[in-house]
Formats: sequence, structure tokens, C-alpha cells
Amino acid sequence: MHSRRGVDENDPYAAPIPAAGTPDRPAGRLTALWREWLRPLLAMALFLTAFRSAVADWNDVPTGSMKPTVLEGDRLLVDRRAYDLKLPFTRIHLAEWAAPRRGDVVVFVSPESGERLVKRVVGLPGDRLELSGHRLVVNGRAATYEPVAPEAVAGLSAEALGGGRLFVERLGEESRTVLLSAAPPAGRAFGPVVIPPDGYFMMGDNRDRSHDSRWFGPVPRDLVLGRAIGVVLSLDPERAYRPRLARFFEPLG
Repeated sequence: MHSRRGVDENDPYAAPIPAAGTPDRPAGRLTALWREWLRPLLAMALFLTAFRSAVADWNDVPTGSMKPTVLEGDRLLVDRRAYDLKLPFTRIHLAEWAAPRRGDVVVFVSPESGERLVKRVVGLPGDRLELSGHRLVVNGRAATYEPVAPEAVAGLSAEALGGGRLFVERLGEESRTVLLSAAPPAGRAFGPVVIPPDGYFMMGDNRDRSHDSRWFGPVPRDLVLGRAIGVVLSLDPERAYRPRLARFFEPLG
């Protein structure tokens, strides 16, 4: 038996004839695309960005202001829960269980430019701080300085020091390695200042090549985003971004 279009309705290989009044709908294909692909991808992207905003993040380092602790080309792992829990995509505190400690390497929003910066906490609320010559003085106690060889820092060459010298800076029980330049610009003498109740004084470990709280003042607590806890990976921009394998997964001190 043949249809009125000349197609055998019993032929299993014959193409089906669309029912009258039911044309192919592009809107239906778009709906299926949204449900099967776009909506799951959007949900995953939202989850990952919320996770970075509130739990763990990374921060790429473009400058040498934190040498020798952090080098240009390092990618840092940032613990966003180190001090508090914030509402994702905001600076609204949902809970707070700790405060930045002296010596912590932190990521914060610059009160001057709004940029994300990486520096070290050297002054806490209520501290009286000054820099006399190259020497840091906190609450009347002066830090001591001992020279250290560049080879003691993974991935750091003597050329990268730019003529500066490395010293272990000790203040009480705390110590860290800092870089002091042979011919420093302004900023080696500073203060004394008293840190306000909600402020933290930040400085780069590359003491003579860091734009920090000596210029833009103490950083309010709500601008501190988290603590940098380690180097995830490191690429050397001076050597065609060759990996610095010795710095991979290096904890920050």
C-alpha cells in the first residue's frame, strides 16, 4: 500500500514523515543544550569561583617585592579560611576565629590602589614600630641581622639579588630572611608609628624595593583576604618561564 506521497508506509527504510503542524523547533534544541551542557557548566563555574572566594585561592606574583621569600613567577596557595569565613564574593565576615600574626605572609587589598598585594605582617594592632637604618624596631626591641648565602634560598641566584645582600632578621623568637640593597632608595628610615586597633603594618621582605605600609599606612583588618601558605609552582620570567622545580610545593616561612 502506498501513501499519497508515493512512499511505502510499510517500508522500514523509508524516512518518517513529520506530522502536519509539528515543524522542527530550534527553541527545543536550545533548551536541551541548556539543560545538558550549559547549566551544569555554569553551576560548576559558580562553585569553583565561590570556593576560590571563600576557601582557597591562588595568587600569581609579578614583582620581586617579597624576595627572597617569594619570587617573580611564583604561584602561591592562599588559605582564605586562615582567619575567618567570608560570604563568597564579598568582604562580609560570617565568622572569625583568628587574627593575622606577626610574621605571616598575607594577601590583602591595598588601601591605596585596590590591588591585591602579598606582604609580611610586621606590626600588630597597638604596636609601636619604626625602621632605623635597616633595623626594624618593634615596641622598643630592635631586630638583629646575620648574613646568609644566596644558595640557602631555593631557586634564587646571586644575579637575582641585584647587588643586595641576604640577612636573617630575628626579633624575639621570630626570624625570616630579608633582602637589603647596597644603594637603597627612600624608605629605610621610618617612624615611629603606633598601629591603630584594627590595623596591620605590612612590609615586603625585599625591604628596599617594596611599596608597602611605609607609603600607604596600616592595612585595615577587613582588607586582609587570607594567608599565603606555600608555592604551588614557579616559572622564571628571566629564563623564558623555565620551571623552578626546586620551588614547587615549597612552604612559606
